Amino acid sequence: MTPMFKTLVLGASVVLTTGCAIGKSESFTFMADFPPDFTYEAVARYAPAKGETCTVKKPHIGYNQRWHLDYKERYKRDLEIPIYRTVEGCPLVIYRVELKVYGAYGKARGDFGADSAMIIIREQLEEQYKGAFDSTGQGAINGQCQWLFRTQGPKRRLSKGLDCKKIDDQGVVTKGRPVGAYTLDQLPGKTVTLKIKLAEEERPGWGDTWFKVPNGWKRCRGEGPEDQRGYCRGNYKDFSSFKMPDGRSCTIYPSCTE
Repeated sequence: MTPMFKTLVLGASVVLTTGCAIGKSESFTFMADFPPDFTYEAVARYAPAKGETCTVKKPHIGYNQRWHLDYKERYKRDLEIPIYRTVEGCPLVIYRVELKVYGAYGKARGDFGADSAMIIIREQLEEQYKGAFDSTGQGAINGQCQWLFRTQGPKRRLSKGLDCKKIDDQGVVTKGRPVGAYTLDQLPGKTVTLKIKLAEEERPGWGDTWFKVPNGWKRCRGEGPEDQRGYCRGNYKDFSSFKMPDGRSCTIYPSCTE
């Protein structure tokens, strides 16, 4: 786990939104079902309800509501998110929850990857876009995250990025991010779970920099150690070593030694 996982923030900002009934203290529950060493940051965004002309003196502060999470917990399993709020007498309604998914792959401060997911909330949605809930009030946004590896610096230290995609109702990994959409009247008392699974295989961050061999990937040499990009350019015989996040010098990924 990296130190940057110390805080879970639930915040807000101002934009136009759809209408809803006011004066309610309704909420829904957000849950995360993640792989080990994954966590999240959640930002719930609110705005004045439809028909309201009120404002908050400091919207960047007044529209914020924050929860802090110790990173050692990995992630909070249940987070109660208000649908309606009143700040300085101004009725607000939620319109979006932005989710940042983090995965740690090493112990150094920067050894993490991140990608995004989202819950969209509207007064009305076409049926084809509305998320579903089962008889117990449970709904899910399904996704898959894949590690993308690369090397950086003259020592070619290995680092990873995270690429997360939605899994559709047929179980197919799509091109878009994990996103779910719900109407305001669907959410009260319900639970929305972001379910993320990790792809079995990792892949290079971009093409023509690693060469696939039967037991892993070899880093192309390029024009030498100072060549930061290190493209193969047809040379699949000369390779370079690289440094793993834990400091080991390796010649093949992920097993390190051939």
